[in-house]
Amino acid sequence: MSTTTSTTKTILRAEGFSCPSCVAKIEKQVGRLDGVDAVKVHFASSRVEVDHDPARASVDDLVGAIKKAGYTARPAAF
Repeated sequence: MSTTTSTTKTILRAEGFSCPSCVAKIEKQVGRLDGVDAVKVHFASSRVEVDHDPARASVDDLVGAIKKAGYTARPAAF
């Protein structure tokens, strides 16, 4: 049996951040989650791109981590 992990890219829309230091807070909080490989916050468009293993870090986990950092997020349709 091979134990390969599948990585998914999830795009979230975040609200409530207004400065570059907010970006760092979100990236740090989400990046701590087990199963998250990469986090990229696009300040101008309020997009958060996360490469993660959905079996270890669900979309709800990602949204929860952003909420813990003090911001609101939801899965983006695009």
